[in-house]
Amino acid sequence: MKLLRKTTLACLSIVFFTTAQTIPAYSLQPPSPELVSELTKGLSITPQQATGGAGALFGAAKSKLSPADFGKIAAVVPGMSGFLKAAPSTGGGTGLSSLTSALPGNVGGLASAATAFQKLGLSPNTVEKFVPIMTNFLQAKGGSSVASLLSGALK
Repeated sequence: MKLLRKTTLACLSIVFFTTAQTIPAYSLQPPSPELVSELTKGLSITPQQATGGAGALFGAAKSKLSPADFGKIAAVVPGMSGFLKAAPSTGGGTGLSSLTSALPGNVGGLASAATAFQKLGLSPNTVEKFVPIMTNFLQAKGGSSVASLLSGALK
């Protein structure tokens, strides 16, 4: 019986250690309180709206960037997985065309976030207001090259 417990404990330890080694470091922290604060103050929105909106935009950027480039962004944003998980699901696409038509100018990558923003109770025009705040945050934390990765992916 003792041998079985030791064997089980050893196996569980190996599984835990192996799993811990494969989880990206950015998934171990809650979403950056500093970025959430900048968004809530700058846009007069709730912390949930800030977290979900940033997550939607980070998700849009992640889908357009290489894993290495997105990793550079994630490395300077504490709690990246928390942001990504907070983004509302955009499945179904209901209302997307009317939302994207309400967005001014050439928004490209921002259009995919419009449905998520609507689900957060934010207007489509708020999408483009997030980008400069998030870009400035990235520039302060990781430099202009990291900030340009996000801005380029969201054009």
